[in-house]
Amino acid sequence: MARVSKRVDKVADLLKKEIALLIQGEVRDPRVGMASVTGVKVSRDLTHASVYVTLLGKTSSEEIQEGIDALNKAAGFLRSLLAKTISLRTTPKLNFIYDDSLARGQFMTDLIDEALARDERDHHIDDDDSET
Repeated sequence: MARVSKRVDKVADLLKKEIALLIQGEVRDPRVGMASVTGVKVSRDLTHASVYVTLLGKTSSEEIQEGIDALNKAAGFLRSLLAKTISLRTTPKLNFIYDDSLARGQFMTDLIDEALARDERDHHIDDDDSET
């Protein structure tokens, strides 16, 4: 697999920071709500960027899809603002993708907590049985 250049990594980091600020300050669509940019992947030629976002407070798949659709609809507007704030030969086209890693992480944490509580409860019951 080809190694991605340091320049592409730097551009991705810059885009992540700038897009997060722009979403927070410029996007007024209520379907987006609180959005957190979790990552950006930029193509090698710097013409396309996949922006991974988590929509805080959105739980149903319909709400999430509406938020992602709203961000993708605002992608041209955000791209034009990006062109004014960063100096690149070409500003990448933005594609927003929902990042469910935080939700999956929370689900796994809940499962672990539940298993630990069950083990503690079972261990407690076994201790009570052995004392009698």
